[in-house]
Amino acid sequence: MSEQKTSRYHSAGPAAARFVAQMMVMKPYIWSAVNVHTHGKRNLEDLEAPFLVIGNHSSHLDSCLIFGALPRRLSRNLSAGAAADYFFDSWYKSLSTSLFFNAFPVDRAGLRNHRGLAGQLLEDGVPLLLFPEGTRTRSGAMGSFKPGAAALSISRNVPILPIALVGAYAAMPFGASVPVPGRPHVHIVFGRPLKAAPGETATQFSERLRRYIVEMHDTTARAYGMPTQADFARAVALRKAATDAEHAVADSVEDEED
Repeated sequence: MSEQKTSRYHSAGPAAARFVAQMMVMKPYIWSAVNVHTHGKRNLEDLEAPFLVIGNHSSHLDSCLIFGALPRRLSRNLSAGAAADYFFDSWYKSLSTSLFFNAFPVDRAGLRNHRGLAGQLLEDGVPLLLFPEGTRTRSGAMGSFKPGAAALSISRNVPILPIALVGAYAAMPFGASVPVPGRPHVHIVFGRPLKAAPGETATQFSERLRRYIVEMHDTTARAYGMPTQADFARAVALRKAATDAEHAVADSVEDEED
């Protein structure tokens, strides 16, 4: 991957266009639609590019919230990973994700068309935003983390900034195209930048990051009377139990009719 192919991610011209799009369009809209609270900004004081940003993927608000809440010195060239097969399959989606999020394509379903791009961007000093779950939650419950971000951190020796997003799922649940009315409260919690411990594998580091984000999420959720990850998981289990019971009753009726 050549410097020429990655130059748009850190050039002054595209950065100026992103600043206008983010500060004049994206942030005013999102901040007017939801009531945003930030926590832990002191953890950002010594952070310098390149670095990785990760967070729980709860809604379409997530990237907007992270870009809008980070100081300009950290978000200026921040590049968000976006599914190549969806966000880069047409010029208009590619243009919008690039304009607002400096997005780079991430291959899914075994594709390897953009292999090595994330590592090259980090080597060029471009910080990256990745969601290790790989997809948005359908229920509010956080999924398992894929180890890719942790592996990048280890291989390029860059820190990971963990972020917990609290209330974003309720503000814009899966399937919603706009935030719900009433300016719901959303909390953005910045954790301590972390690196892998000596001898820690990518899988182990990834799981440690997940536990840390769950801890930040739940501590903040409890403080503000919002659902914790355990609450989301319990709701999922209850819905599954109710569905299983309905299926069992339906099967029993069918057996009696036979």
